[in-house]
Amino acid sequence: MQALGFLVRGSFIWLVAWWSLLRYAILRAGLVFVRDPDVKRARVAALRGRVLRSAMEALGATFIKLGQVMSTRPDLFAPELIAELRHLQDKLPAFPNARAIVERELGAPIGELFRELDELPIAAASVAQVHRGVLLDGTEVAVKVLRPDVRRNAERDGRILLFFARILERVSGRARHAELAVHLEHFVEGIVQQTDLRIEARNYERFRENFRRVKKVRFPKVFADRSGERVMTMEFVRGEKVDAIPRDQLPEGFARHLREVFLKMCFDDGFLHADLHPGNFVVSRDGTVTIFDVGLVKQLSEKLLEHYIDFNRCLVMGDVDDFMRHLRSYHSYVEGTVDWAELEKDVATFNAEWRTRSTRELEFGQLIDKIFAVGRKHGVRPVPDMTLMMVGLVTAEGIGKQLDPDVNSFQEVANYLVPVLARRNMLSPSLMEAAAKMSERMLRDEASPG
Repeated sequence: MQALGFLVRGSFIWLVAWWSLLRYAILRAGLVFVRDPDVKRARVAALRGRVLRSAMEALGATFIKLGQVMSTRPDLFAPELIAELRHLQDKLPAFPNARAIVERELGAPIGELFRELDELPIAAASVAQVHRGVLLDGTEVAVKVLRPDVRRNAERDGRILLFFARILERVSGRARHAELAVHLEHFVEGIVQQTDLRIEARNYERFRENFRRVKKVRFPKVFADRSGERVMTMEFVRGEKVDAIPRDQLPEGFARHLREVFLKMCFDDGFLHADLHPGNFVVSRDGTVTIFDVGLVKQLSEKLLEHYIDFNRCLVMGDVDDFMRHLRSYHSYVEGTVDWAELEKDVATFNAEWRTRSTRELEFGQLIDKIFAVGRKHGVRPVPDMTLMMVGLVTAEGIGKQLDPDVNSFQEVANYLVPVLARRNMLSPSLMEAAAKMSERMLRDEASPG
């Protein structure tokens, strides 16, 4: 029976894939009369993204989550494709009988667990839905319940996709070089992790510990005796979504405070909320920000955290030699496959272009997109965990720009990074000189008009 389900689902995925390829070919033919090569390239990339997004929506929850995870990988995919995948919405209709799932998971009738548990959810997405409840002692809670069979479906779809990926690697040198199956395994692993709410509960506790000394930052408390693999009960926090509050009504200094929260995750803790977007934060009246949905996180080992910090050091204060030393130290797997002289030329072009601009004009999102484009060209790619840390930094910058459009985000990251380098004994005399020059540059930019 399981084999039959695999075959039926695999056939459906195959049909959707072929229909999408046919649709793409027909629509692309309509661009044959576009003469400007840059306009044509942009339209083709956008078309490719739209067709892929439509296919993922047709294939359901696992593929929607897969597309959302893919949208966090600018090292692998072009910006136009990522822009389309970011439009994927996982708002699905609510499923019935959530109360029965709660009773089975927690091993007791609802009346022995909760004073109240609303029948209708307050939110429903592709992996789970959330119900408001009240504990027996009167504490208001949010009860997250996994969709039935969501893990089994994710694992089944993952096996099917890996089957197709390995076939592609056998017949395509490009797929083999891109390590398609390895990256797909990583994507599927991230989705499956979100189908075990015990993992998310542990993530909440880790974040609460990391931020216990930071004022006005909260991660909801999880009630372990009312939680399990498919059900998680946590405190209900009231507040307004960050993107629903007019900028002039935000608490004073809130934008800077929120950015520093993300920078701490990135550079101090190496433990990052990997599903950052404004809908995952609420602000209380006293200016406290509460952060939710921590099912997808990234934990860097000490070695990878040092790698990540060094990469950002190169962006903030490095020269071409620094970038090349970084690439040779942390990307040794490309030895024998990359033309280092050509790579250095492209790094020099990139470096010369952005060093001539004021720090006020610089955005980490643009810098990282450009360096990833160079990497894709030469087959140099960061490890997946570190990529998500970079994406987190870019996301934090984007949210900061929404809240405070005039912020010099490059300067803020540089200011935060220098003490981190000092604490880690990563500031050599030459780097201290580079840091001083960067500081002078930022002061000049700050003093200049415009």
